[in-house]
Amino acid sequence: MSAISVEGLVKRYGEVTAVGGIDFQVGAGELFGFLGPNGAGKSTTIKILCTLARPTGGTATVAGHDVRHARDQVRRNIGLVFQQPTLDLFLTAEQNLRFHAELYGMPRATVPDRLRQVLDMVGLWERRKARVETFSGGMRRRLEIARGLMHSPRVLFLDEPTVGLDPQTRKSVWEYLQDLRRAEQITVFLTTHYMDEAEICDRIAIIDAGRIIALDTPEVLKASVGKDRVQIHTADDGAAAAALHARFGITPGVHEGTLTFAVENGEEFVPRLFGELGVRIRAVSVSRPSLDDVYLSYTGATIRDAEAGR
Repeated sequence: MSAISVEGLVKRYGEVTAVGGIDFQVGAGELFGFLGPNGAGKSTTIKILCTLARPTGGTATVAGHDVRHARDQVRRNIGLVFQQPTLDLFLTAEQNLRFHAELYGMPRATVPDRLRQVLDMVGLWERRKARVETFSGGMRRRLEIARGLMHSPRVLFLDEPTVGLDPQTRKSVWEYLQDLRRAEQITVFLTTHYMDEAEICDRIAIIDAGRIIALDTPEVLKASVGKDRVQIHTADDGAAAAALHARFGITPGVHEGTLTFAVENGEEFVPRLFGELGVRIRAVSVSRPSLDDVYLSYTGATIRDAEAGR
């Protein structure tokens, strides 16, 4: 059974197409990721699936309910953690969650136990009486996740849940999320532009310019690239690019300030590079296929390049 089903989904804003006819299914209990740069259409898709925006075309159902015609039923079955913080900083953690419970019409008799359960899950029970303005960024993010789970949704949407957090806090938040997923047994739909977050998904869809260009497990997508990625920085990158093409038949790209290209058996190729390139190499790196390489292979740019271009 699909927790989310999308067919031919389109969203236009005037002459701008934010989502250009996408199709995908998310299975019940799956951790599904949307990977792409800012402006690719990730947040727009989430807004449609959460009934915060109406599609221009196509169909979408969440937890078996149509996002156009059964908006109330969709909202009862989803939790949402927005990209931007939405907590009331002047209320306590407990007050924020009780207010959420009132909005969702939770039976008052069930609120205390559920409140304790979700705050325990994110390690904030002891801080329940503290005002949110005293919380760190990571604590606020965990509280938003607890709030999204308060009414026991079937699908949890996380729109760039760790953006703006330092690496250590991001790691901590994801440890909590993994534990929560196991405890709650819910479907999680994630948008991200971080490769390490995409790696832990059951499946990912790579989205660029409003279109899905690849969709599979991280392992299958990396295997589809096949070749190793070589990056070099030289005394004269222009001359090095010309020499690569003339001597090896390789046309490199310039990504994140380095010459980048893909070859079979990169470690064996590097000695030839030093011996035959004819241009002084200042730095070289070889890496096995990663999701960065998958994105580069399908789009011709890295996510950082795409965001810089936009």
